[in-house]
Amino acid sequence: MNIAGPAPARTRGRPRGNPPTRESIVSAARALFLQRGYRGATLRAVAGAAGVDPALIAYHFGSKKGLFAEVMQIQCANALAVDDVLGGDPATLADRLIDAVTDLWEKADFRLLTAQGAEAAEVIREYLERELLARLAEFIGGRDGTARATAVVTVLGGLIYTRYLNPLPTPSALTPSETRRMLLPALRAALAPRVRTAAIAGTGHAGSSAAEGGAIRL
Repeated sequence: MNIAGPAPARTRGRPRGNPPTRESIVSAARALFLQRGYRGATLRAVAGAAGVDPALIAYHFGSKKGLFAEVMQIQCANALAVDDVLGGDPATLADRLIDAVTDLWEKADFRLLTAQGAEAAEVIREYLERELLARLAEFIGGRDGTARATAVVTVLGGLIYTRYLNPLPTPSALTPSETRRMLLPALRAALAPRVRTAAIAGTGHAGSSAAEGGAIRL
């Protein structure tokens, strides 16, 4: 007697096989964000360009804002590769930082993406804080690592804001090489070890003056 086995149970979730990848969705989204802007690029249009169901975009990215953030994060990560920037000679770290930022922001495609209003500004803030500042502080190390990394990101953030996001006439009129030359001293100073005032025990005018004037380089 030939008894058939039980039918295989259906699995829940997305169908198996060879579904479209996140990369194909991101690629299609990037092209549409450049062509139509953030507001004009609908999820339905992105899904059509990528050849996927719109539900798959929601599954991977949650929302259009999440998809746009992914596009921007990938653009930043590809151009401002933190591992590459930190991997060279420490003596020329400031040069690599300013080169990476200006090279990224001088690209026309990236400038178009960053012109998408609050959504773009939020992604850039998160990238600078969570990726660049955090990684740089870890790389520098020591008790002043976070302070030095913060100083670096403050200089670079000021450059991004005054030259690209909300350009002032004077900074935006500079060439990239002029911008690098002007900001390198500030970046090198930001990366330099901090100095702290020595706490000198004692009272009286002499002790007070020594405490105010004495400094120890770490």
